[in-house]
Amino acid sequence: MSKRVLISSGSDFEKTMGYSRAVVQGDWCFVSGTTGYDYTTMEMPASIADQARNCFATIAKTLIEADFQMTDIVRVQYTITDASLVGDVVPVLGEVLGDIRPAATMVVADLIKPEMLIEIEVTAFKG
Repeated sequence: MSKRVLISSGSDFEKTMGYSRAVVQGDWCFVSGTTGYDYTTMEMPASIADQARNCFATIAKTLIEADFQMTDIVRVQYTITDASLVGDVVPVLGEVLGDIRPAATMVVADLIKPEMLIEIEVTAFKG
C-alpha cells in the first residue's frame, strides 16, 4: 500500500477548514482548489488573468513540493464567478496548459470571498 502524504501551504484556510493543499497517494497528486492570492503578500489581484497566474504559481510550487511537475497534470477544474470573464482568462489557461492539455471542466459558481474570481483544482499523475 502506498503512503499518503499531506502537503500544506501554511494557509489559515487549511487549518480552519480541515483540508490539505494537496494529497499525494502513490503516483497521484490531488491539488485542492487554489485561488489567486499572492501568498507572499496575501493580496488578491483585481483581474481574473492575474488571479489565474497566481493560482498556477501556487499549484506549480505545490506540485514541486510533492515531487510532481506541471506536465504531470491530467485533470483540471476551473471555477469562475461569471461567464463573462472567460475571454479574459482563456489566454492564461492556454499559456500554462496549452502543451499539457489535461482533461478540463469549467464551472460558473460563487466562491467564498467576493474578491475571488477563479479557483483552479488539478490532479496530477506520474506513472
